[in-house]
Amino acid sequence: MLKVFEREGHPLSNRILVNADNKPFVYLADTAWELIHRATFEEIEFYIRNRAEKGFTVVTSVILAEFNGLTEPNAYGELPLINGNPNEPNEAYFKVVDFFVETAEKHGMYAALLPTWGDKVNKKWGQGPEIFTPENAYEYGSFLGERYKNKPVVWVLGGDRPIETEKHLEVWRALAKGLKEKSRGELLITYHPMGGHSSSEWLHDEGWLDFNMVQSGHSEKHLPNYLMIQRDYSLRPVKPVVEGEARYENHPVNWDPSKGRFDAHDVREAAYWAIFSGACGFTYGCNEVWMMYEPENRPLTSTWTRHFHPRLRWIDALDVPGASQMKYLRELLEGRLGLLQPDQTLLLDAGSGSDYTVACRAIDESFAMVYVPTGKPFKLNLKTIEGVFDAWWYDPSSGARYHAGRCRGKQIIELSPPTSGPLEDWVFILEHVF
Repeated sequence: MLKVFEREGHPLSNRILVNADNKPFVYLADTAWELIHRATFEEIEFYIRNRAEKGFTVVTSVILAEFNGLTEPNAYGELPLINGNPNEPNEAYFKVVDFFVETAEKHGMYAALLPTWGDKVNKKWGQGPEIFTPENAYEYGSFLGERYKNKPVVWVLGGDRPIETEKHLEVWRALAKGLKEKSRGELLITYHPMGGHSSSEWLHDEGWLDFNMVQSGHSEKHLPNYLMIQRDYSLRPVKPVVEGEARYENHPVNWDPSKGRFDAHDVREAAYWAIFSGACGFTYGCNEVWMMYEPENRPLTSTWTRHFHPRLRWIDALDVPGASQMKYLRELLEGRLGLLQPDQTLLLDAGSGSDYTVACRAIDESFAMVYVPTGKPFKLNLKTIEGVFDAWWYDPSSGARYHAGRCRGKQIIELSPPTSGPLEDWVFILEHVF
């Protein structure tokens, strides 16, 4: 099971997640909100196998889904609740949830499960209805906690809604209490907020919240999600933070196709900005995959088309470029995440906007890395670092690595990436030699 790394006096204590062997865990998730609600067993198997092959370590879905989740049956004609009552879960529906969790486990992955979309607690917008009270939320949480207590699950409360009243807070507290009690506190819990917000705004001091989650969202190109990560990284008490929903690949910018769509570079930019700024994980998403989009023979096609403007069948969208490139982020982080901390003092000028450059280094100074989103030249400040280093350029779009010679610490180095331009992002890596 995953847990929060804790070691008194360690710089990364309460900063990262580790597995049962206490090895740093790269939380690299994909988003499939409607998968449990809409997919067959065969489709779930196909989806999870595809994501495992692409290097993802976590798959995310919702039990009580956003779009007609209480009134529209799943692929087998089953609703999740009997009479819409959280205290009467439908066993036949939960067989699909079981299969999702077990298939993730079979492929060596964790299931990030939302017990419900947030509109069932705070409708705010969307469909609802609000069906939860503190009393039935506790019972529902107890049911889920007991059923999945020995499974590789991370619980994600919330679901794109704010906490605006004491009742909302009490519902989430009660749900978390049920989950924690029945799983003996062994399964982690976080909270998925609405766009532009973090779980920390409402819940940072809640004992049951094991790590924070931000949703930077889909409102603009080059949205500075690193500011949200930096804010949560600075909070006390210290808790890990994960980017839980950044700009989805193929998603129209601010839901308006005339403004363009987010592409693979946008995804990489959000991911590297987040991780190098202190996030211990990143959640990828693709516009057509999260909704399991099919243009024919699927309900809500007109709603999705009107609001999200999907273009591909979900099964084809599985292989868009950004999804395949996330494995290069994982490869870069394997063996490094357990040492990585943000350090902008390595840059004399980080730039701004689309040129914002972000740096990190190992706590033992065995490596340093800089992400350059547009290939713009920069000055690297090594005045406080001693030793000789191998230098490398790493292409986050291909995983290719190019040796750039050696350099010494105790100086300022001017660097120009191999290419430059709006889509030409690079990672500069220094590895300590002696």
